[in-house]
Amino acid sequence: MGVKENVQKPLDQLSAELATEMEAVNALIRQRMSSHHAPRIPEVTAHLIEAGGKRLRPMLTLATAKLAGYDGPFHIHLAATVEFIHTATLLHDDVVDESSQRRGRPTANLLWDNKSSVLVGDYLFARSFQLMVEPGNLRTLEILANASATIAEGEVLQLTAAQDLRTDEALYLQVIRGKTAALFSAATEVGGVIAGAPAAQVQAMFDYGDALGIAFQIVDDLLDYGGATQTIGKNVGDDFRERKLTLPVIKAVARADAEERAFWSRTIEKGDQREGDLEQALQLLARHGTMQAARQDALEWAGRAKAALQALPDHPIRAMLSDLADFVVSRVA
Repeated sequence: MGVKENVQKPLDQLSAELATEMEAVNALIRQRMSSHHAPRIPEVTAHLIEAGGKRLRPMLTLATAKLAGYDGPFHIHLAATVEFIHTATLLHDDVVDESSQRRGRPTANLLWDNKSSVLVGDYLFARSFQLMVEPGNLRTLEILANASATIAEGEVLQLTAAQDLRTDEALYLQVIRGKTAALFSAATEVGGVIAGAPAAQVQAMFDYGDALGIAFQIVDDLLDYGGATQTIGKNVGDDFRERKLTLPVIKAVARADAEERAFWSRTIEKGDQREGDLEQALQLLARHGTMQAARQDALEWAGRAKAALQALPDHPIRAMLSDLADFVVSRVA
């Protein structure tokens, strides 16, 4: 299993459709990430925000707002809020994971220090709350505030679940629904809410974001074992080295014999990793077909995302969102 190249057309189409709105979002982000008193804040923030990310999550907010016929200014604020929340969590995650690479570049904690990354992440969270208040919509404020809490909860849950071989697929789903899908679903939901879409359509937007986020994270976990460093923007095998029980490994543990389980216990639970262990882990995943099985799960979640769109108005953006669900999974062959 590897990474498919040249499969970014759906994302490019959505980006082109929302180009004007995204320019406004990027301008607002640059304006609000500034600090007159602490120049390190824009330095650290710019390093990550300007690193070439696709801005997928804010685009989802813009897309659902446009799909629902919104013609006001505040979807820009909500999209920028979503990106600030996402960037803040990345800064914190890289400290927690002791990561050295993000989007193909050295992480902020490596270039500066852990204290700077944590404190700038805190600043961006604060900025996100300033932004989410400005539309004056209590429901969007509630959705984004709840998502921020859920993301933090998911990350803390992962701390205890990630290195425990008793972690099953249900707990894994709970973790990724918190740490990843919560922001996807909040991003899609607030677009509908700010546009005044009917409750059934807002629910469909939430369901789409939730399923898309789950599929996205499963694929991300697959890429850690099957992608090229220059393509995935991080080092292959980082999850293994960080002793994270992700879906391919959880499936392999469930199918392991006594000898294989002892290997997973030594490398994941006890952290006793030796030369050649990553290669052995890859062999065990291949032996039990767990990469393919996890990809099938991602395909099913992408299918759920596409099914949710059927409750939304017929619109070119709806077709792009459907293609986006296919794209998310097509990143792995």
